[in-house]
Parts: sequence; C-alpha cells; structure tokens
Amino acid sequence: MTAQDTALERLSEVAEERGLRVCVVESLTSGSLASTIGAGDGAGDWFAGGVVAYLTDVKESLLGLTPGTDPCSAACAEQLAENARRLFDADLCVSTTGVGGPGPEGGHEPGTVFVGWATNDGVGHRMLALTGDPQQILDETVDTATRLLAFHAEGIRPAGPRRTGSATGVSDGARDRP
Repeated sequence: MTAQDTALERLSEVAEERGLRVCVVESLTSGSLASTIGAGDGAGDWFAGGVVAYLTDVKESLLGLTPGTDPCSAACAEQLAENARRLFDADLCVSTTGVGGPGPEGGHEPGTVFVGWATNDGVGHRMLALTGDPQQILDETVDTATRLLAFHAEGIRPAGPRRTGSATGVSDGARDRP
C-alpha cells in the first residue's frame, strides 16, 4: 500500500466518522486529484466535488482569485482553496497550482508547485520544489495533496447542523417559521 493509498483510506475514515465535507480545486493537476479523492471509500457521502480551472481569468471569475495574483504562488493556492471551500460549503479544501514542465513558465522553474489548504479555522500552503518529468511532478503533487487532506481532516472537529439543504430539506433560518 502506498503513502497515497494510506492517506486516502484515513481521509475516508475521518471524513465519514466526523461528517466532514471535502472538496478540491485544481489547476496543475487537471482533475487527477479529484479522480483520486473520488475513489475513496464512501466518497459519495463526504466528497463535495472539485473544480478544474487552468486559465487565470477563469480562476478570477469563478473562484474569486484577486486579479494580478501570480498563478504560481502561495497567495493563489490559498485563495483558490478558501474560495472553493466556501463555494462547496465544505469543511476542508485543498488546491494545486504550479508549473509541471517540461520548461519554465511565467518565470517559474518546472516543479515549482503550491498546494493550498483551507478549513473553517484558517488557510495555508506548502511549496514544493519537485524534480522529474511532467508526469512525475503531477503524481507527486496529487500524493502530497492527498496526504494534506488527510492531515487537515484529522484536526477538524465534527461538523454541526449548519448547512442549508440538510437532511430535513429546510434551511436553518426557516425552521422557526410556521
């Protein structure tokens, strides 16, 4: 069993046990991360989904990236994770952005990768300086993002009844109305 398999198994267990809602947003990994996370046990109960946004203008219009933000930066990774977390009403989101190669892009060397994360308690990122061919860089990014999801899921308290569209089909604000 690989480290990624172990992390996905743990993420699945924790998300299910705590009633967490998880999402991803991807640029660099182009759907590979969502595919990996969606294969987790019981993902239909806890994986809200993902967004793949390559073009900067799409990141700005769909995901609220501040115009002028370097798409290969910690700021971009954090904004994508936080804004997608809100979009999906999720407890945890991880984002991927960077340069997969084979050549440099936007002044960044291939293998320059940022994995962002966001929870209700805050945001952050990990910068990776990876080596290898483009596929190796993408694979390592998905592995790191999966492990970060599992790690951050461990620190989240169980979700409370806060979402609209709950099992009762009534939003929290409408419960007190006749």
